[in-house]
Order: sequence, then structure tokens, then C-alpha cells
Amino acid sequence: MSTSRLLQHLDAFIGFARSRTGDPELAADLVQECLMKALKADNVPEDAEGVVTWFYRVLRHAIIDAHRRKTTRDQALEKLVHELPEALEPEDEKTLCQCVMKLLPALPEADAELLRRIDLGGESATEIANATNQRVNTLNVRLLRARRKLREQVERVCRTCATHGCLDCDCP
Repeated sequence: MSTSRLLQHLDAFIGFARSRTGDPELAADLVQECLMKALKADNVPEDAEGVVTWFYRVLRHAIIDAHRRKTTRDQALEKLVHELPEALEPEDEKTLCQCVMKLLPALPEADAELLRRIDLGGESATEIANATNQRVNTLNVRLLRARRKLREQVERVCRTCATHGCLDCDCP
């Protein structure tokens, strides 16, 4: 395969992908991914013009797949947003295990603050990540670990009611 011929058109490939995705980073990633596929491919045209035309076709398919993945992800997120309640209803708040509020101070302060802001205060992880100059993924991992620590504390203190969801908790 004529990799040098493909590399001569690298800027054109990236421009092609950028014009169809609107995202320069995604475009560069797609071109890189397609170049890796091209290097591993068995049935590549031998002539210089044929390999460029073939690569555009591979790139076009990768862009279509990226759009499909984004559409699927957006639809799933939209569905999730509609399924989740905006905030706790007053009757739900009454049934929330009051042990949680008592156990929050026992957690490390950063974990307790994160749980207060996101789970109890309704702030979004994205807003907090932007305000604190953190990556959203990092913040979500911290949130997951904080929830796990709190769950372990609740299970230790509440025992049987914790296994049934701590609804109408009657723990001392």
C-alpha cells in the first residue's frame, strides 16, 4: 500500500472530516483511526489514485458511524433525563433514610460536600467540574466512590432497613 500517498493528503482528509463533523478533534481522531485501519487492511488498491479514493470511502463510513454513535448517545441521554425526577418530592423526602444525613459528616469532607451538592442539592457534575477546573469524568469517579463509602456506612449502621432501600427508616 502507498502510505506516503495517503500521508500527502493528510490535511485534505482532516479537512474533509472536519467539514462533516464540525469538531476538529473528532476529525483528527477519525482520520487517525482510519489510517490505522488502512495500514492493517488486506484489500487496498495498488494505484496511487485508487488508494486515495478508497481511503475517502473508509473515512466517510467512519464519519457516518461516529454520527450514529452520537445520535444514539444523545437519544439515550434524552430518555434518561425525562425518566429521572427533577427533585425529590416532599413525600419522598420524608421516606429518605435520615441516617444518611447523620452519616454524611463521618465521610471525608470532600466526599460529603460532593454528595450534598449533587445528590441532595441537585447541582450537575458538569457545573461543579467546570467551577473547580476538574474533568467531568474525574468528578464522576469521585462521586461514585463517595456514594460507595456512604452506602457502606448506611449498611453498617442501618443493617436490615438498608437492604430494603431505607424507606421509612426507623433506625435510632
